[in-house]
Amino acid sequence: MFEQNTPRTTLQSGIQHLELIYHSIVRDVRKAHGNALLSILLNMLQAALFVISFYVMFSVLGLRGSAVRGDFLLYIMSGIFLFMTHTKTLGAVVNSEGPASPMMKHAPMNTLIAILAAALGSLYIQVLSMVVILFIYHTVFEPITIDQPIGAFGCFLVAWFTGAALGVMLLALKPWFPRFVGIFTTIYQRANMIASGKMFLANTLPGYMLAMFDWNPLFHAIDQSRGYIFINYFPRYTNLEYPMYLGLTMLMIGMMGEFYTRRHASLSWGARR
Repeated sequence: MFEQNTPRTTLQSGIQHLELIYHSIVRDVRKAHGNALLSILLNMLQAALFVISFYVMFSVLGLRGSAVRGDFLLYIMSGIFLFMTHTKTLGAVVNSEGPASPMMKHAPMNTLIAILAAALGSLYIQVLSMVVILFIYHTVFEPITIDQPIGAFGCFLVAWFTGAALGVMLLALKPWFPRFVGIFTTIYQRANMIASGKMFLANTLPGYMLAMFDWNPLFHAIDQSRGYIFINYFPRYTNLEYPMYLGLTMLMIGMMGEFYTRRHASLSWGARR
């Protein structure tokens, strides 16, 4: 507190904030485990278990014929990776440091840096897990071919962005309605096990069932990603404009709500959680 504050240029201030974001990301990555490497390995193990369990379920129930023509495991992984990225990012942002957190007492730390660190930390873990699992599958089991990898990765980023945007909106509500936000987050993450559409293709759904999933931005992102991954699948009922516009809307509402919440922050909120 005895440090003398000296005027900084815009560049120096930007570098300082980037450094702070980097250290915050490292701190978030190490939250799950004291060892950052084990934290990443745990996420990879969870993703691998998801893939194996869905592969077994599809095989036992005889649903492999309903999948797109091509590598069946790649079809499963395309849904699992986007689902995990969306839900994990949502959870990370919702549980990031709020305006009443003790971390906010240390300048220049602020809630925007905490949100960015949570979102980027989750993206880093998910991208690394995806790359490692795909590399192992490609080199050990069977070579894979992705028709348009840039477009597929773009859909992956859309799933991450919409999860982060919804997380920001819920984070702004959290100090006011902590129980509601916790219950809603859990229900939304569980519901996306089915509502995300990772187990089926939008083109194969009848109209009345399509209306049950069309509201979900993750449903659009997963279906569009399969259009980029497989050369013989062309999504007809989904698009990327809807999740992008919805994500931007949620992000703007969330940032306005977070700004309002920050101005009314109270240490007594900690006793209500």
